Amino acid sequence: MVYPVIIPYLQTAFDLSLTVAGLLVSVLWFFAAIGQLPGGILADRFDERTLMTVSTGIVAVALGLVITAPSPLVLFTATALWGVGHSLYPIARITFLSNLYSGRLGSALGVTMATGDVGQTVLPPIATVLAAVVAWQVGLGFVVPLLVVAGIAIFVTSSPQRSTSQSTDSQSLWDTLGVVTELRNPSMGFMTGILFLYLFIWQSFTTFYPTYLTTVKGMAPSVAGVLFGFFFAVGVVVKPVAGTAYDRIGMRKSLVGILLPAVAGFFLLPIVDSVWFLVVVTALISTMLGTGAVTQSFLADSFSDEMQGTGLGVVRTITAALAAGGPVLFGVIADYGYFDQGYIALAVIMAVVVALTLRMPTARQS
Repeated sequence: MVYPVIIPYLQTAFDLSLTVAGLLVSVLWFFAAIGQLPGGILADRFDERTLMTVSTGIVAVALGLVITAPSPLVLFTATALWGVGHSLYPIARITFLSNLYSGRLGSALGVTMATGDVGQTVLPPIATVLAAVVAWQVGLGFVVPLLVVAGIAIFVTSSPQRSTSQSTDSQSLWDTLGVVTELRNPSMGFMTGILFLYLFIWQSFTTFYPTYLTTVKGMAPSVAGVLFGFFFAVGVVVKPVAGTAYDRIGMRKSLVGILLPAVAGFFLLPIVDSVWFLVVVTALISTMLGTGAVTQSFLADSFSDEMQGTGLGVVRTITAALAAGGPVLFGVIADYGYFDQGYIALAVIMAVVVALTLRMPTARQS
């Protein structure tokens, strides 16, 4: 989430339009998506600790290439590598937590995802200041040593969750493809569609929100960076609450409660200009951050232990790869001067997600 606050500097350094800048973020999310199926398969067969450590290492190397890129071609290539490295982490994290906290996955995943929001709250404002005072390369590059330290910490403090016998008992290709047939189950199909729409909205919104605040609302980059960080600060509270709600009251009620404030926030965003009103609207929109703790817990609980990583990999690859078109599409809309209308469209899509949730067939998590 440092990338969105760096986008204006990348536009200047590489002469990028909003459409091309959106395409850059779409490349990041697309490659982060297509790697999640193999990442899920690897999580079912090998030690998650190693996968998470390797992931942080690849992302650190990729960021080093991004900040030293001499041309747009190298910038896009390094961003693609960044996405591939990132893709190894999410599924391994979920299956790792599932093994440790069976029966309480929603709560565990909510807390873990909230710690990510702590970083996303703190790091974008720091990046904004460093980019403005020193250089955009420093605003992004300061994360590299933190990733190296995090990778070492993961390897040292985490216990292996897969045994050698489990690792060698590989599922066949037909078993893997069989996961896709499970999506024909009505509740699984609905949840996959909901996750796709949510990711489409989330990626579109986060890519350009700092740019929107500076170019349309007239905020200083430092203020926009702080407000962008505040978006994730609310997620620190929302995600654990959402995960706990999933465990206690089920998927449907918890998901609707998370998404309705976001619908209102997107509708209000184009019509408010005061900083304090924007703080309130940002808080309303940020309630949607709890969606991941609910949807991914539901999906993880829906697959067997043997196919959990692969199943999540299939779903996340399909949904995130399709949703990766969101940033470039939103960039085109912004280039034509329809920023505000774009947010109204996101509000409508979010309302559709709420309707799908209410109409979702009854499953074991209602």
